[in-house]
Amino acid sequence: MGFMKVDRLKEVLQSISGLVDKQVLVGIPDSAPERQDDEPISNAAIGYIQETGSPANNLPARPFLVPGVAAAEPKTLPKLQQAVEAALDGDLSRADKRMAGAGLEAQNSVRARINSGISPELKESTLANRRRRGRTGTVPLIDTGQLRNSITYVIRKRK
Repeated sequence: MGFMKVDRLKEVLQSISGLVDKQVLVGIPDSAPERQDDEPISNAAIGYIQETGSPANNLPARPFLVPGVAAAEPKTLPKLQQAVEAALDGDLSRADKRMAGAGLEAQNSVRARINSGISPELKESTLANRRRRGRTGTVPLIDTGQLRNSITYVIRKRK
C-alpha cells in the first residue's frame, strides 16, 4: 500500500510568517471608550499613573499591569507554544485562537490582581472622599470599576 505525499511547505511558511508578524498586547488602549464620570483623563493615563505612581501628586505606585501579566505566565506560555505548533502545522487560524487564549488569560490575571487589593492601602482622606460620593469600597484601584474593566488584550501586527 502506497502513501500520498502532499507538499504543504508554502502553507506552513505562510502560517509561520503570519505568526511571527503578530504580538499579543495586554493593557489599556488609549483608544478605549471614554470614562463615564467627570475624570478629565483617559483610563490609559490613569492606569499609567497608578502603575508607576506620581510623587508630584502624592500618589504611590500600585503596580497591577506588569505583575498581573507576569502572574499569568504559567498559563500563557503553553498557549503561546500551542500557537507556534499550530503555525508549524500550517494552521494560522488555530494559532490565532491560541494567541487569543493567552491574551485572555493575561487580561483576567491583571483584573484579578486589581480585585485582590494592591498595597499601600488607601488613606483615610481618600476613603472619606469616597464616602462623600456615596462609595463604600476600600480596595485601591477600584472605585467605579472602570479602570479594571478597561483592561483588555489585542493581537496586532508588529511594527
